[in-house]
Amino acid sequence: NYINDKKQLILYEGFKKGKNVLAFSCMAKPKQTLYFNGENEDLQIWTQGQGKYTSHWLPSFDDVNEKIIFNISLVYDKKFEALSNGIRTFSLPKKGMQMTINRNDQTTQIIHYKMQKPMSSYLVMLAIGNFSKKDDKSKSGTPLEFYLDKKDSLKFESTYRYSKQMFDYLEKEIGVKYPWEVYRQVPVRDFLYAGMENTTSTIFSQDFVVDEIGFNDRNYLNVNAHELAHQWFGNLITAKESKHHWLQEGFATYYALLAEKELFGEDYFQHQLYLDALELRENAQYDTIPILNEKASSLTFYKKGAWALHVLRTSIGEEKFRKAVKRYLKKYAYKTVDTDDFLNEIKKVSSFDTNSFKSRWLMSADFDWNEAVKILKSNAFVAQLEELKSLETIPFQQKKNQLLRLMQKAVYFPIKQEVLYQIEAVPYAEKQEFILEVLNSNDLKVRQTAIETVDYIPNESKSDFETLLNDKSYITREMALYRLFKNFPEEREKYLDLAKNWEGLNYNLKLAYLTLRFVNNLENNLSNETVSSELVSFSKEPYDAKTRENALDILLQFQLISDEVLLSLIDLSKHHKWQTVKYAKDTLRTLLKKPSYKSQLENLKNKANDSQKSRIDYFLNE
Repeated sequence: NYINDKKQLILYEGFKKGKNVLAFSCMAKPKQTLYFNGENEDLQIWTQGQGKYTSHWLPSFDDVNEKIIFNISLVYDKKFEALSNGIRTFSLPKKGMQMTINRNDQTTQIIHYKMQKPMSSYLVMLAIGNFSKKDDKSKSGTPLEFYLDKKDSLKFESTYRYSKQMFDYLEKEIGVKYPWEVYRQVPVRDFLYAGMENTTSTIFSQDFVVDEIGFNDRNYLNVNAHELAHQWFGNLITAKESKHHWLQEGFATYYALLAEKELFGEDYFQHQLYLDALELRENAQYDTIPILNEKASSLTFYKKGAWALHVLRTSIGEEKFRKAVKRYLKKYAYKTVDTDDFLNEIKKVSSFDTNSFKSRWLMSADFDWNEAVKILKSNAFVAQLEELKSLETIPFQQKKNQLLRLMQKAVYFPIKQEVLYQIEAVPYAEKQEFILEVLNSNDLKVRQTAIETVDYIPNESKSDFETLLNDKSYITREMALYRLFKNFPEEREKYLDLAKNWEGLNYNLKLAYLTLRFVNNLENNLSNETVSSELVSFSKEPYDAKTRENALDILLQFQLISDEVLLSLIDLSKHHKWQTVKYAKDTLRTLLKKPSYKSQLENLKNKANDSQKSRIDYFLNE
């Protein structure tokens, strides 16, 4: 017997001393948190709870302090792969916890997952899809499982590059063995964020699934290291309340940078800290909320949190910092923590003034640029970059020789990028030797900055810029295609013919080709029916939300606002990604300010399905 007052379930009889089994039957049709994407062979089902929404699909408390040990059993179509937290087993759970399944059903399978250590319930996950799998093992013996959509099976190496190295490094640097039995990672389409550190089983965005060329434009490395670091900072120990959220995000951000430092070196590490410091200094001019506040921005929790840790680590020394972190993790393993718990461990290994640190870095909304730049300038590369930035206001002719010498030296690439940014407004004829110096190099990043900062291309430099169309960067190719198309009208068909079968990153090259083909046809009085139709197809499923938005932007730019385009916007306004919904709503509201589009939308109700009709009414009645 029980009483349910809608706030709590009170069980008041039937229990005996000792072990008892309590079973609930629950059915849910979640409004959020459990998402269904695609259909048939492309169906994906996945979760994203983020600390306060998991109860939409899993009977649980939306409370980060709830730590549970649990098993999950899944009944699913066996043509798919089904993932959850912990160790996978095909053995049945204990009596009283079994799931019923029709044993004559040859299409269905049951699988069980078991967690052996307590974890926060908001980190329980599901991911079901048509996935391929690769296995590896860390240096310490932890099984590593990597998943991709079967259609992306050739992208394992470029997507998961350095994963094992980063795992081994973080385990050594943190000084505490990875606290769980297995680590798996799986990308899903239209994920709400870059990644989510579900215990043992990270979900991340399909956008980071890249080929060899795409790796140079956008890769999973930082997100990969960040979500892995969370397995200690956030999962092994969890912040008691939102005001201490930096103990999760600041730590994960900082340790991800340390992992990248291990791979790419000290200058890379210092440059990332420098860029973050610039961003934080700018942000501090209008952001008045400090780290120790539940309403702090993501930038504050993540990047300022990481900078606070860097100040600590630099001030007390790496060895003492490692010792404090190790003590902190071991003392509070599988528990919840607050900021003072961490700072108390710092005090035990050093005489560092944690009160002053807390006041300056955690309780003040200011960013201590002077302390940050003092730390940064101990690195020769950052000192050189700061010195170069001080030349920004000096006329080009006065600094030309100095800048040219830098371009001809073997310096870290951001130095050369800064030179190109400083001479962006200089006429091409005066800076030609700078540009040709870059184009005759093989530095992808600097070559990309060259095409980014050059608008006019003279005929004698055409062949040099055409080499960018072969760079191992889809972003560079896109920029080069636009620049060359604009500067050399007589060569447009050649460039379009070269690009017609390109796809790129989230179809960036395909959409660039269609845009330029449309312009070329328009100028030559040719039909654009095929181009328009193809652009409209990219605005619909099964394409990812960002690709659909980009296609719609092009259609809107050319004022190709057909009924299909309006319905594509209506469909996007019902998407599960809030960023996509905002884009669709903002776009529709702008269009509906014109009576002609309002009338067009009203007439559309005759073509729309019930769900679309409801959404159309929503906008018309606002």
